[in-house]
Amino acid sequence: MLESNYTMPTEFLLVGFTDYLPLGITLFLVFLIAYILTVVGNVGLIILVNIDSNLQTPMYYLLSNLSFLDICYSTSITPKMLVNFLTTRKSISPYGCALQMFFFCCFADAECLILAAMAYDRYAAICNALLYPTLMSRRVCICFIVLAYFSGSMTSMVHVCLTFRLPFCGSNIINHFFCDIPPLLALSCADTHINELLLFALCGFIQTSTFIVIFISYFGILITVLSIKSSGGRSKAFSTCASHLIAVTLFYGTLLFMYLRPATSYSPNTDKVVAVFYTVVFPMFNPIIYSLRNKDVKNALRKFLERNWASNDNNLNH
Repeated sequence: MLESNYTMPTEFLLVGFTDYLPLGITLFLVFLIAYILTVVGNVGLIILVNIDSNLQTPMYYLLSNLSFLDICYSTSITPKMLVNFLTTRKSISPYGCALQMFFFCCFADAECLILAAMAYDRYAAICNALLYPTLMSRRVCICFIVLAYFSGSMTSMVHVCLTFRLPFCGSNIINHFFCDIPPLLALSCADTHINELLLFALCGFIQTSTFIVIFISYFGILITVLSIKSSGGRSKAFSTCASHLIAVTLFYGTLLFMYLRPATSYSPNTDKVVAVFYTVVFPMFNPIIYSLRNKDVKNALRKFLERNWASNDNNLNH
């Protein structure tokens, strides 16, 4: 993949956010806290789904996979970013850069597909309740998960292979805090139109097709919910979708802005700020969104904490 020496630098230098050390230390602490919350929150959600019998449903099975993806693609970027806040030379090897790009693209694309599967799950539960056990069987859920990871792996492999076959004869300075596709294409001294076209086509296909699935699912849900005569029934149906809609809005809003626009509109400083939302903020807020807006998750968490407190009290009494 990384071919001849004269076309590939021995290292890339990441610009990051700042070279001013006091500000770098402050940002290090902020992003470290965000990363810890991301890992703890998502791991906690995965544990709750696996230990609580009330959460052994397709929706929460997909939610636990969403949490796993949040941990993975945040981990592919944040630790290196944290190290760079405390160093003056923010270097990364070409192979390290390629791996970072691969894992980030893979997990981000897979997340789009999981969000679409979750929207379909809500559609099946609300609009086809009698057929729900068939439409969202364990086998169907596994197929969704396999498809998400396979598609994410294939599309990211295409991007990485084509990007790192380009000659980089000039600067090796990446004006970003991680190895993303647009800033790397900007460094190449070759024609990158094919790369830009494939970026637009592949990202566009995954993001647009999954967004269409989500839109159609929620349009069907809206029609069904509005036909419910009971206001309590409507409120309950909407509450099961609220968390997912918030997550979709945050995630797709930033991704569509980043990757479905002309390369001429690329703005490094703006894009770095936007990238923080889908690499750091969104993975951190996902478990919070689903916990605060979901009664089942809150009940499972309360029972888990009560069991642990009761167990600790018994140990102290003995």
